[in-house]
Amino acid sequence: MVITVLSFLLLNIAIAFYSWKKAKEVNLDSSEGYFLGGRSLTAVYIGSSLLLTNLSTEQMVGLNGQSYSGSMTAMAWEVSAPIALIMFAFIFLPRYLKLGITTIPKFLEDRYDLNTRLIVSVLLMAGYTVSFLPTVLYSGALVLDKIFNISEILGWNEFGTVFVISAFIGITGICYIYFGGLKAISSADTLYGVGLIVGGFAILIFGLHAVGDGSISEGLHKLTTNYTEKLNSLDSSNSAQVPWPTILTGLLVNNLFYWAVNQAIVQRALGAQNLAEGQKGVLLAALFKTLGAFYLVVPGILAFHLYGDSINNPDNAYPVLVADLLPTALAGVFAAILFGAILSSFNGALNSTMTLFTMDIYKQFINPKASDERLVKVGQRFILVLGLISVCIAPVILLAPSGLYTYLQETFGFLNVPILAAVTVGFFSKRVPAIAPKIGIVAHIILYGLSKFIVGEIHFLYILAVLFPVNVAIMLIVGKIAPREEEFKLEASNKVETSSWKYAKPASAVILLIMIGIYILFSPWGIAT
Repeated sequence: MVITVLSFLLLNIAIAFYSWKKAKEVNLDSSEGYFLGGRSLTAVYIGSSLLLTNLSTEQMVGLNGQSYSGSMTAMAWEVSAPIALIMFAFIFLPRYLKLGITTIPKFLEDRYDLNTRLIVSVLLMAGYTVSFLPTVLYSGALVLDKIFNISEILGWNEFGTVFVISAFIGITGICYIYFGGLKAISSADTLYGVGLIVGGFAILIFGLHAVGDGSISEGLHKLTTNYTEKLNSLDSSNSAQVPWPTILTGLLVNNLFYWAVNQAIVQRALGAQNLAEGQKGVLLAALFKTLGAFYLVVPGILAFHLYGDSINNPDNAYPVLVADLLPTALAGVFAAILFGAILSSFNGALNSTMTLFTMDIYKQFINPKASDERLVKVGQRFILVLGLISVCIAPVILLAPSGLYTYLQETFGFLNVPILAAVTVGFFSKRVPAIAPKIGIVAHIILYGLSKFIVGEIHFLYILAVLFPVNVAIMLIVGKIAPREEEFKLEASNKVETSSWKYAKPASAVILLIMIGIYILFSPWGIAT
């Protein structure tokens, strides 16, 4: 245990020092330097940061928990994401960089009005505060507890353990942002990202070795011959983690919001030094998302082979697997990598929420004349409060009946459709007025809330598939009834070069072919026979 703790501390301290040094390369006293890394991020920074902001313990714990209790249909959250990322690279990112925006709500202000910006900023902040940030802390606490046996050593119950570990993670994350901003986060992500993928595949190999009683090839044979129904990713039933008909409907809506409109994710690409670097970074992340099935979902199947249905809480399947399989010499290193993944997702959302509050609320409504230094200081104080709230909510997720990943996605269902609709309609219409997104937001919250009572047994992704076109239709109808007086035009800010990467289209085609191949592998035409 001493070796595990020492290796954990030394690796994290080394990466923190490296990130702090890299952060000194930009002017942290300016708002663009602090919030967007000085618009200096290159493809590797963007790709690794996008990947690791998304890829954290809420994926590793939540998705493996879903496959442990269900099947490979859970892989759709990962493997189908490249569709949304490619659309982001070609449709959304060029427009964002052309406008030179700092936040997505800033675009909504330019397209509609200031009140729309305020409403969406508040919705996003609420979503991050009560959903995303607490799930990251909760899932991270479960993993670290299993690796270091904290609850067992100290005799704490699960609720208290999650709270204390969440507080430790929260304080560390706040320090990263407080002293280094987006540049420090992105620099750490590059190192942690490589380690997380390598470590994730290492758990896969160790798992196959354990299932095969010391033989990886035998473990692979058992995986593909026993419980093969769990290897099927194509299930249309309502009980599936992700029914396949939703992949190009409700799940695509969910993914488009997450990858193309979600401030915590988009902010990475907004810091690109030019469009070509941004597109390369986005497509790099898309490539690695196709591989997520192997280290984010298959280990859950291996856990079922090893433990059967003896694990009462599916969210504990991956933490138990890590604790049981990793050699002592590697446990601290992988714990440090997992800790980095937790920090990345937590820091990304925290930094984005801070940016939303500082730029969209404080500067617009409280102190319009605030200097850059003042904005940075206000943002730093805001994250202290936000971090505390998230730490307090994290243990409550233990009470979620369907697991943390479903809790996360369903909660965001209240805000993802109307925000995505407002941005999409804003891009492709010229006369839809400012009142339209406000009506759409209210209508969606009411309809989505009612769906929980009226058609509660239907998978929420089917609900999103219906409500998105309904929301778009509402906005377009309002635009026909009461169109805005002047047409909207995208005005170039000329802050960065907006020429596309010349290999973006062939790279996208290769990524889509890989995605299709993985779906065929985990289907009745592949190994799920």
